[in-house]
Amino acid sequence: MQQSARCSALLLVLSLLTGCASFQAKPLLPAETGAAFESRTLDDPSLIRFLEINLQHDMQPWPPRSWNLELLTQAAFYYHPDLDVARARWAVAEAGVITAGHRPNPSVAFSPIYVSNAAGSVFPWVLGLNFDIPIETAGKRGYRIAQARQLSAAAQFNIAMVAWQVHSRVRASLLSLLAAERAVVIVQRRLELDETIVQLVEQRLTFGEISQHEVTQARIALNQDRLTLQDLQKQRAEARGQLAAAVGLPVSALEQVAMMFDPLEQAPNGKALSDREVRRAALTNRPDLLGALADYEAMQTALQLEIAKQYPDFHLGTGYSWELGEKRWWLPSLNLALPVFNQNQGPIAEAEARRQEAAARFTALQAQVAAETDRALASTLAALNKLATAEALLAAQDQQQQVAQSLFKAGETDRLAVASAQLEYETAALARLNAHIQAQQALGLLEDAVQRPLDQSEVPPFSLETNPRG
Repeated sequence: MQQSARCSALLLVLSLLTGCASFQAKPLLPAETGAAFESRTLDDPSLIRFLEINLQHDMQPWPPRSWNLELLTQAAFYYHPDLDVARARWAVAEAGVITAGHRPNPSVAFSPIYVSNAAGSVFPWVLGLNFDIPIETAGKRGYRIAQARQLSAAAQFNIAMVAWQVHSRVRASLLSLLAAERAVVIVQRRLELDETIVQLVEQRLTFGEISQHEVTQARIALNQDRLTLQDLQKQRAEARGQLAAAVGLPVSALEQVAMMFDPLEQAPNGKALSDREVRRAALTNRPDLLGALADYEAMQTALQLEIAKQYPDFHLGTGYSWELGEKRWWLPSLNLALPVFNQNQGPIAEAEARRQEAAARFTALQAQVAAETDRALASTLAALNKLATAEALLAAQDQQQQVAQSLFKAGETDRLAVASAQLEYETAALARLNAHIQAQQALGLLEDAVQRPLDQSEVPPFSLETNPRG
């Protein structure tokens, strides 16, 4: 009998240990993570494999001679920590599906009793084993699984939303760099013209043809453009830093990298911006809206689960005991909780309220999206009108410049008039550049409202892998 009891205990221990996971520590060391971040570059061998898989073509030559919006966005999908967080949350939600599918484990109770006044020849222990097998009813497990899958879908939509935000920040940063780069070139040309004008007016002052005030004004204009150039050079450096942060890289990783700004250098196509299509795309396809809808469905399934909990689960019990040399088997018993004092009304009411809250959140988000889309669309169309006016002004100044040059060649005007006409042209070119940047910024806000490109391009695909750098 003692050997039988030992075998039973051994089997019980083995059954408990079967399939148990073991803990493995993974400490985070700030010095190592910081060094790993500082070592990131755009010529990482793992990055080329990531790009070739997502873009579905060979990346040759490698590294590319220049990086455009598509490649920088892909690099951000590879490096940016926000996507790592979103992927990790999705992994948690996926693990929740496994948890929801678990069936409740049976339980066993070992209850030894020592008989202190047993006869000397009788084994003084009563050994008993009691088994309890829970049985869920009313489809509770199915509701749990459905709810967990809907929450997992919401987490996937969150990845798509974060991916768009990453793409949007890369676009905005690259646009800021484009604005600074092109403005620096224009202001440098203005400086050359300012210096020429100062020399010419100083010569006229020597001959008494103009006043000192006009010379002073020319020098002030020269110094103002010098200050403007310094500000733009600062903005260019800041834009590179912002672009590095948007990609998830240290600033040093972009120091020697050439940028290609297409399609940001192209004017937005206003004819392609249909009010109805843009609004419909925003109200039906935004990932955050789809995620909110998945959250609502999860809350609805949670309500079904709480309603199912009105019906009690069964517990099937049986047992065995060895008592003073006698073997006793307990016939199967059926236990259940009696819904006498409550029928789960409180949790049902809470679940119904959470469903109403999820519906209200979805409706409020949809209204917010509609308002954002309308506002961004109106701003984009106004910016396009301003860009058209700036282009017309630039064309007029170009014509004036050509007329001044023709008159100079004919001997009917002087170099100061030509330089002044050229300076006005560069001023109009700077205004046209600012209008173009504003139009692209407005288009970016409209794309953010819709969360998809509106320039006939597609959002680069992104990976749902937990860790693409693993």
